[in-house]
Amino acid sequence: MRNKRGKILVNIDWLCIVIVLIMMIMGWLNIYATVLDENHKSIFDFSQRYGKQLLWIIISIPIIFLVLIIDSKFYSTFAYIFYIIGILLLIAVLLFGIEVNATKAWFDFGTFRVQPAEFVKFMLSLAIAQQLSSKNFSFNKISAVVRLILIYTLPILLVLLQNDVGTALVFFSLILVLYREGLNNILFFTSFALIGLFIMALIVEPVPLLLSICFLICIFFFFLNNRSKNSKILILINVILSIIALFLTYQINITKYPSIIALSVVVIIALTMLFFYLKSMDKTIFIPFALLIGISFYVFTVDYAFDNFLKPHHQNRINEMLGKYHDPMGVGYNLNQSKIAIGSGGLTGKGFLQGTQTKFDFVPEQSTDFIFCTIGEEWGLAGTTTILLLFSILIIRLISLAERQRSSFSRIYGYCVASILFFHVAVNIGMTVGVVPIIGIPLPFFSYGGSSLWAFTILIFIFLKLDSDRLQVFRS
Repeated sequence: MRNKRGKILVNIDWLCIVIVLIMMIMGWLNIYATVLDENHKSIFDFSQRYGKQLLWIIISIPIIFLVLIIDSKFYSTFAYIFYIIGILLLIAVLLFGIEVNATKAWFDFGTFRVQPAEFVKFMLSLAIAQQLSSKNFSFNKISAVVRLILIYTLPILLVLLQNDVGTALVFFSLILVLYREGLNNILFFTSFALIGLFIMALIVEPVPLLLSICFLICIFFFFLNNRSKNSKILILINVILSIIALFLTYQINITKYPSIIALSVVVIIALTMLFFYLKSMDKTIFIPFALLIGISFYVFTVDYAFDNFLKPHHQNRINEMLGKYHDPMGVGYNLNQSKIAIGSGGLTGKGFLQGTQTKFDFVPEQSTDFIFCTIGEEWGLAGTTTILLLFSILIIRLISLAERQRSSFSRIYGYCVASILFFHVAVNIGMTVGVVPIIGIPLPFFSYGGSSLWAFTILIFIFLKLDSDRLQVFRS
C-alpha cells in the first residue's frame, strides 16, 4: 500500500497542484481584503467570510487526499452513478432548496449553504467522458447521439429551472469537448455563427441586417456558381431588390412598417431562387436558398426569444453591455464601479488592504462574482496579469496532460476540466470589465464560496488522479 501511494505522489503533476494551492491562498487573501472589518481582524474569525473560506480551504486538503487515494478505475466505473446522484440533487434543490436573489439553487444547513450545481460539473463531465469513450459510441449513430444529448441537456434544463443561467452556460462550454472528440466541423462552427448572429440581431435593426445578409448571400452564391447563366440573372435580381428595399426603407419614408419591406424582399428572393432551382435542379442554388430561409427565420425570432426567454435583469445587462441602454446608477452600477476599481489600481495597485473601492463596498458582490475588482485595485496590472498567467498555465497544462492520456476516458474528462475552467475564467473576468454580460459565475479558487472551492478541487484532482495512473492502462 505504501508503494502504491508513493507512486501516486511521484506520478502526480506537481505543477498543477502548486498553481491550485497558490490560487487558493491568493483568493483567500483577496477575500480577507474585501470583507475585512475593524472589529473582526482575526483570520480565524469564522463568523466572517474570510474565516469561513479559510475553513473550507483547510477541509479541501483531506478532500484532495481522498480523491487521490481512491483507485482511478472507480471514477470511470461509477461515472453514471455520480451523474444520477447529480440529477437527484438538482431535483431535490428545486423541491427543498432556498431561494437567493431569485435563484433557487442552495441547500441551507444553518451556518453554511451548499450549491449542488457546482458539484454536478464534475459529475456531468464523468458521464460525458464515459459516454464518448464507450466502444459503441459514434457521432454517426443516431441512438448514441440521442443518449449523449439526453445526458448533456437534462442537467442544463434542471439548472435553468433554478433560474441559474450562468451555471447552465458553463455546461454549454462542454461543446468544445465534443468538437475535440469528432463533432462535425460544420455543426460546431454553425453553433458559434448562430451565437454571433444572435448578438448582431440585438445590436443592428432587423431590416438592415436582413437585407445585408441577402446581399452577402448573393455574393456567396456568385462565387459558388458564377458560370451559370441562371445564376448571374438570379444574382442581378437579388442585388437590385436589396438595394431598392434599403432605399425605400431609409430614404423615402413611405411606410411605418419597414420590416414588411424586408420580409417581402426575402420572400421574393427566396421564390426566385426556388424557381431557378426547380428549373435546373442545381444543388448550388438550393444552398443559398436554404441559408436565406434559415437565417431570415432566425433573425426575426431573436427579438421574440430575447423578450420572452430572458429575465428582465438579464435583458438589461445585455443591453447595457451592447451600449443600447445606459444606466450607470441602476443596472449598470455594478459594471461601472467594477471598471473604476480595476482602473484605479494602475500598474502596481494601491497595496494590500488599501483599496478604497474595496473598503467602502462600492462594488456589490465583490467577494464573490466581482472578486477580480479587488485584485485589480489592490494589486494593479501586475496582479491581474499574474492571475491571468496562472490560469493560462494551468489550463494549457491540463490540455497537455489530456493529450498524453492512454485512456480515452481520461483524455475526454481532462478536456472537460479545461473547458469548464476556461469558461469560468473568461466569463467572470470578462463581465467585470464589460465585454460579456453579468451572469454571475465565480472565479475559480478566488471567489468566496465553499461549494465552488470544493467542486473545482474535486474536478481538477480527479483528473490529476487519472493522469497519475495513465501508465496502468496497459498493465490491467
